[in-house]
Amino acid sequence: MEKQKMIDVLYFCAAQCTHCYDACHLEKGNNMQLCMENDQDCSEICRLTGQLVERNSPNADIFLKLCMQMCERCANECDKHKHMAHCEKCSDACRKCAEMCQEHEMAL
Repeated sequence: MEKQKMIDVLYFCAAQCTHCYDACHLEKGNNMQLCMENDQDCSEICRLTGQLVERNSPNADIFLKLCMQMCERCANECDKHKHMAHCEKCSDACRKCAEMCQEHEMAL
C-alpha cells in the first residue's frame, strides 16, 4: 500500500475515534464508558502509528500490528452501539484501518 494512503487511513481512523469519544461523552443515560476508553486508546495508537510511518521509523511495523489489534477491539465495541451514527462511522473506520494494517503485515 502506498505510504501516504496508509498514513491517511491511520489519521482518519484516529479522527473518527476522537469524534466517537466526544459524542459518547454527550450521551445521557447510556453506559458508554468502555466504548469511550476504546475510542481514546484507538485514537492515540492510530495517531502514533501514523507518525511512525511518516518518519519511516524502524518500529512502525510493531505499531501497525498493535494498531490492527486495537482497531479490531474498538470496532467490536462500537458494533454494540451501531444504532448511534458516530459508533457506526467509528466501527467502519476502525475495520478499514485494521484491514490496512493486516495487509501491510502480510506483505512483509
